[in-house]
Amino acid sequence: MIRAVVFDVGECLVDETREYGTWADWLGVPRHTFAAMFGAVIAQGRDYRETFQEFRPGFDLTEEREKRAAAGKPEWFGEDDLYSDVRPTLAALREAGLWVGIAGNQTVRAGGLLRGLDLPSDLIATSDDWGASKPDVKFFEHVIEATPAEPGEILYVGDRLDNDIRPAVQAGLLTALIRRGPWGTIQQRDPDADSITTMRIDSLAELPEKIAKFNAGER
Repeated sequence: MIRAVVFDVGECLVDETREYGTWADWLGVPRHTFAAMFGAVIAQGRDYRETFQEFRPGFDLTEEREKRAAAGKPEWFGEDDLYSDVRPTLAALREAGLWVGIAGNQTVRAGGLLRGLDLPSDLIATSDDWGASKPDVKFFEHVIEATPAEPGEILYVGDRLDNDIRPAVQAGLLTALIRRGPWGTIQQRDPDADSITTMRIDSLAELPEKIAKFNAGER
């Protein structure tokens, strides 16, 4: 039985197109050039943060976030950056009696922005809150501790095989891989996308029915 569903944030709930566009602007790089390099770095299996190094060697993301904030251009996302299926899906899952959590690799500031959106959820937590970041399995141990269900009753929903699905499976969680955003698109043909996931989806709107069928034994 799936009794709890926990969602990743970036490219699962929040469309990060605008945010990465502002990083291109901050670097003084055309947005399409930044996006192309971003995709190339991901396709090569490298850490996405290496994208910044391609344009500015020695770039420190934490330091640059502080500089942006000081310049009045802090990281930000709002209602318009949520994917359209987020609110209705989270609400439908809660109405079905499922516990709903949100937990991703995000800063304390991003956690505050998420809480300010008043999403239908029982928990909002970030890697900064917990002092553990994906793909470290310790992050998922925090998910388990915070969720009122056994590991095998928790479905973690994410867009990345490397950061979300593989470590969640290692921690004993069920998983749903959503195909959207750069990672979800680039990694979709990896054999693990089918072999280790509990389910694959193209929209969060598919979850209520898929979970109901899973719980009814129709897998």
